[in-house]
Amino acid sequence: MCLVLIGWRAHPEYRLIVAANRDEFYARPTESMRWWPEVPGLLAGRDQGAKNKAAGDPPGTWLGLRREDKGHNRFATVTNVRDPKAERDDARSRGALLMDFLRGASARHPGADFPGPEKYVLDIAAAPDDYNGYNLVVSDLESLWWHSNRSAAPPRELTPGFHGLSNGKFVSSAGLNPGNTDSTAPQPIWPKVRSGVTELRSVVESDPGAVDRYFEVLADRAEAPDAELPDTGVPRPMERRVSSRFIADVEHGTRASTVLLVREDGSFDMAERTFGRFGRRKGEVSFSGTLDLPA
Repeated sequence: MCLVLIGWRAHPEYRLIVAANRDEFYARPTESMRWWPEVPGLLAGRDQGAKNKAAGDPPGTWLGLRREDKGHNRFATVTNVRDPKAERDDARSRGALLMDFLRGASARHPGADFPGPEKYVLDIAAAPDDYNGYNLVVSDLESLWWHSNRSAAPPRELTPGFHGLSNGKFVSSAGLNPGNTDSTAPQPIWPKVRSGVTELRSVVESDPGAVDRYFEVLADRAEAPDAELPDTGVPRPMERRVSSRFIADVEHGTRASTVLLVREDGSFDMAERTFGRFGRRKGEVSFSGTLDLPA
């Protein structure tokens, strides 16, 4: 994922609203969102191109929702922190980081007593070098937690409001007050995150169930002004190309846009649009269901 916009308990009828773009090389093997037969209750896209997976592990993913028995639910998403000089070939897949939480099992917690989101992010924060740079968001739909292994900040519980993250090592947040578009972050907020959070808030406040409007937010191809571009260690022309919310290029771009709406009554809708080179539309899938939400 390269852009994740979140409304957490930001509307009286909605527990969680997510609009996210996954940016990746077009050649990387990927399957569209579906229910996973090997992980009951998991709804997610499938990344078949991950390296350094343990033997027998299922494919990885970049965003998923899992409905479990006895009212247990899991949501998770991840972005990479862009720093080409720090990438290691021997690091564990970031998709596996996500899958450990969604599956409810890992090398550290192989049994049934798997930790909730707070314990999980504190656990992985103790071993920051297991993975290349990431921003991770995990939730049991009772609390929502963020962590980046490239940030000096400790894992943080995200409060009700609006949040956005991309490929920097921080999350940007804005409160619930209507009309307040000010976001805060420990570093300068990336333009596509700032504008994306503002537009997400506008949809939530005016028409929170409008799936197509969230896709419109994700589809914006406007590049940031040069004066506002971040410096992530890639050439300036590339920094400019990847500064838009939706990236359409020859070899790398937005492969999938995902919208997730979880209502307070437990009903949910999840939709995904997939794209090829130059942003060519390839397909769309959507699913609905019901979760047993904690109060």
